[in-house]
Amino acid sequence: QIDRRIYALAQEQNDARLMLTAYQVFAAIFYFLGEFDSSRKYARHGIQIWRSGSVQSPVAEEIISPVVMCLIYEAMSDWHFGEIASCHALMDEAIATAKELKDRYTLAMALAWAAGLAYLERDPAEVDRLASELIELSTRHHFAYFLTLGSILRSWVRSASLSLTIASCAT
Repeated sequence: QIDRRIYALAQEQNDARLMLTAYQVFAAIFYFLGEFDSSRKYARHGIQIWRSGSVQSPVAEEIISPVVMCLIYEAMSDWHFGEIASCHALMDEAIATAKELKDRYTLAMALAWAAGLAYLERDPAEVDRLASELIELSTRHHFAYFLTLGSILRSWVRSASLSLTIASCAT
């Protein structure tokens, strides 16, 4: 109900920033419902609004930048459809956009999603690289949740590396 009210309000006010936020909310809802095509559609709408230049700058009250989250949801939806190259390009763009916006918390979120993607792809080197960046950022800015997540991901890397070492010794 709330998402529909936000969307209706954004349309009524013809406010690009509110529309971007509404599309990000829809992209998230549909992503976590497993409706990746709908998630991707709403994420793309949000990204189009951002790229059109009608959203001048992020709002200080936003916890996480909606455009970065739209990029992440589109990337992850692409991954679920097997569009791996597009997925990685969008994830890289999400990280670059968070850096460009100088939004440290959103950057932590983007790094965490990228590390999760690398985990899903069983890429220990990439998980380690992203987890290290996430841990460094989170330590500097006291992001306890992301510090913990980075540590968990780094532990997976160590476990995966140990498993590979044991497997190669056994052969």
